[in-house]
Amino acid sequence: MTPRQIELVKSSWQKVLPISDTAAELFYGKLFAMEPAVKPLFKGDMKEQGRKLMAMITTAVAALDRLDQIVPAVQDLGRRHVKYGVKDAHYDTVAGALIWTLGQGLGEAFTEDVKQSWVAAYAVLATTMKEAAATVAA
Repeated sequence: MTPRQIELVKSSWQKVLPISDTAAELFYGKLFAMEPAVKPLFKGDMKEQGRKLMAMITTAVAALDRLDQIVPAVQDLGRRHVKYGVKDAHYDTVAGALIWTLGQGLGEAFTEDVKQSWVAAYAVLATTMKEAAATVAA
């Protein structure tokens, strides 16, 4: 990721934070609409799940310019997701739901540059998670 992409992700995320509960609801609604088969993977309180999602994204966004500090945690998350039944293909669905959610939350501020920056950030994190998950599945 370029420094400009990192800045665009960080600044756009600051605009999402005030509506994080709504963003989480939008995200999971879109995710389950896109891939109904993943809904059973989520057990428990979805509001709490949404808060965890927003906290995880906040942590990842804050560390985009020093990824080495969060790689172990991202890898651990990828390994844990194997136990939940997450498959590689699910990462693409999550990407689609996330990008759609950001577009809804940011409106006109979700420019093509912002979108591509988020796609790049997600790709880095998802690749790290999938590579770690492969070590569990192997």
